Amino acid sequence: MSHRISNVCNGCTVCGNLCPVFAISGEENVKHTINEKRCIDCGICGRVCDSGAVSDENGKTCKFINRSLWHKPVVNKKICSACSICVHNCVFGAMRISPPKNHGEINAFAEYEEFKVCIGCAICESRCPTGAIVMESV
Repeated sequence: MSHRISNVCNGCTVCGNLCPVFAISGEENVKHTINEKRCIDCGICGRVCDSGAVSDENGKTCKFINRSLWHKPVVNKKICSACSICVHNCVFGAMRISPPKNHGEINAFAEYEEFKVCIGCAICESRCPTGAIVMESV
């Protein structure tokens, strides 16, 4: 089951612009729709909707949440393999593999780089093969 948009939607386009899997469509000032087959239930649409038009997979109306309170990825450097799956799956480019601290350094890990572009969708967490990424309040 995916998130849904009700008739309360004012077509502001914010949810569609931030959807990491492009599951939301609609024109400006017209009710938007969510493609249920594409939706990954990340919840970004509900967090950014200040009109209360989005309901979650259980039918509960989502509440607007200030961006400063969104969960962000936290990487456990000890178990991260630096495979870069999180980097390649982040639509907004918020993750990177750490640069070497010294010449010849081979210890690398994923790190959260772009604080302003992360939408807290948790794709990085769900795709991490080692379980090194968890979403937390930062």
